[in-house]
Amino acid sequence: MRRFAATLSLLLALGACGRGGTSSDDAGVLHVGSQRGGTKALMLASGALDGAPYRIEWSEFPAAQHLLEAIGGGAVDVGLTGDAPFMFAYQSGSPVKAVGAQEAPERPAGALAIVVPAGSPVRTLADLKGKTIATTRGSVGHYLVVRALAAAHLPLDYVKLSFLAPGDAKAAFSSGSIDAWSIWVPYLSAATLEHARTIVDGRGLVRGIGFDVANDSAAAAKREILADFLKREAKALDWAATHKDAYGDLLAKETGLPQAIARDYAEKNQRLRVPIDAALIAEQRQVLEDFTAAGAVAGKRDLNAAFDTSFK
Repeated sequence: MRRFAATLSLLLALGACGRGGTSSDDAGVLHVGSQRGGTKALMLASGALDGAPYRIEWSEFPAAQHLLEAIGGGAVDVGLTGDAPFMFAYQSGSPVKAVGAQEAPERPAGALAIVVPAGSPVRTLADLKGKTIATTRGSVGHYLVVRALAAAHLPLDYVKLSFLAPGDAKAAFSSGSIDAWSIWVPYLSAATLEHARTIVDGRGLVRGIGFDVANDSAAAAKREILADFLKREAKALDWAATHKDAYGDLLAKETGLPQAIARDYAEKNQRLRVPIDAALIAEQRQVLEDFTAAGAVAGKRDLNAAFDTSFK
């Protein structure tokens, strides 16, 4: 497990940084959050930012929860997260909104999963009765557990949830103090290389929608440069679909991840820009209803107000 620990240490070393609130002093600067180097590596590798008439300041985070906290607090203007953590943050009262959407056309196996240690006797979700699954509160991993239990017709209290940041969850997983881990790439890639065994794969359970989430104030004050960034990001996504190795190689360089894990991330994290339309918003109601039923959120904020459909 030493190699696994070293790999996860590299992942978590990407940690967050903040800058305080927005002001007129940085009107020509877009502060962009990136999870595990993903968005940053994508934009740099593709050259999509070449010639941009504004400056990008990057902040990197180990998970969506940390990124969303920074966006809500005004330390970051915009960043990409999964639909589940966005919905969780929005319904928790954070001043954020989705300004762009992305979808994994065909989510591959091994992008999101519930895993157990190689030597665990657990073979199926049903074997985890009364046992502990670690994940991050409000994450896609949290949502996968909710969806997997529903699909298996098991009650929410069938398992115990331990809400931990990825680094703490990794330590608990390695020490055997938890029974399973609901996690995503590239953390999942590292765990798989160390022979963690998948008992539930997210494919077919979680659609794979991602949102470009902006701070409310930044979306208004930096509308022009934010719109330009989203257009450039869409071009970068198209580029990544045909340049997976190049994307993975720069991701490895930017983050210090082993090349095999970085390339696995690039392969399994393919997305395309999709419109935020009535159909997509209606689908997000299911995410909200699932989290509400699980007691994770109160679900009182207007769902439609979570989305800004004017960024085309």
